[in-house]
Amino acid sequence: MAPHESFIPTINNGHIDVQELGKANSTSIPQRFIRDHIPTPTTFLSFSNDIPVVDLSTLCKGSGGEFNYEISKLVSSCQEWGFFQVVNHGIDLNMIESMENVTMEFFNLPLEEKQKYSMAPGGIQGYGQAFVFSDDQKLDWCNMFALAVIPDFMRQADLWPTRPAKFSETLEEYSKQVRILCQKLLSFIAISLGLNANTFEEMFGESVQATRMNYYPPCPKPELVMGLSPHSDGSALTVLQQRKGSPVGLQILKDGDTWVPVQPIPEALVINIGDTIEVLTNGKYKSVEHRAVADKEMDRLSIVTFYAPSYDIELGPMKEFINENNPCKYKRYNHGEYSHHYVTNKLQGKKTLEFAKI
Repeated sequence: MAPHESFIPTINNGHIDVQELGKANSTSIPQRFIRDHIPTPTTFLSFSNDIPVVDLSTLCKGSGGEFNYEISKLVSSCQEWGFFQVVNHGIDLNMIESMENVTMEFFNLPLEEKQKYSMAPGGIQGYGQAFVFSDDQKLDWCNMFALAVIPDFMRQADLWPTRPAKFSETLEEYSKQVRILCQKLLSFIAISLGLNANTFEEMFGESVQATRMNYYPPCPKPELVMGLSPHSDGSALTVLQQRKGSPVGLQILKDGDTWVPVQPIPEALVINIGDTIEVLTNGKYKSVEHRAVADKEMDRLSIVTFYAPSYDIELGPMKEFINENNPCKYKRYNHGEYSHHYVTNKLQGKKTLEFAKI
């Protein structure tokens, strides 16, 4: 055993706890985190100002030139980027701050307290690292805490913490407001596609909603690790907020060869299209591969909400998006089966979407 690996703090599922590594003041990185090869296509060295910003309040007005302009930005966002930032989103800013505060309070608890909520091996709820299926698989420089919120039967009540005292009630209220945002965004995405505004909500049934909190401690050698492995999301929509003052960590893959850092706009939320929307639109709107990188000096917190169809819904490309010039690219499948496939495979770009391809 190498000297710097004589003490490697683990959580109950056997994964290494990166926060505890930081407390040990080691400048060495355990081998489980060191990537033999980090894919680095040509990367913009400056932040991109091209990622569209959509004003939800303008869309909610429902008509006029400004509305049409915002819809056109939504179209270009979903076709060209798979990402956009939304301003005037309707979520109370005090609630956003409260969610950040209780999340950081949780991550700052002693390890033995957080271990009470450890993620089971192969699981996706609880505290730890998800998507790890072998002892030699490389780990991300990230601690996660993930919880299913809706529907009720998916919740694991024993994983909802009693500390911080207001964690559960804050997450409940926050999730209600994010759910309303997702429903509004999906209605405008439907309109941007020439569909009825309620198309997706009627199709999805009781939509599944889950929250994953990601904490990225400072890393002494960030060039050797990956904060979060490249992947696309299996959801319909993903909503991401980043704690104020955090370093930029999110990067999206543009045109298959360029990693673009996303600079969050104050009081905005970052939205991305998931695999579900790509399938339903037969590739017209695309889910996009993204990753997170670590920082040498600063920590980073992100709170991510995934919004997806009910697991008993059958999905496939909608007839409106299939024609001679754009033949059907994806099969019909049960969304629950796809979700199971997604969570039982490691994060590896858009490979999981191959499940749905013809």
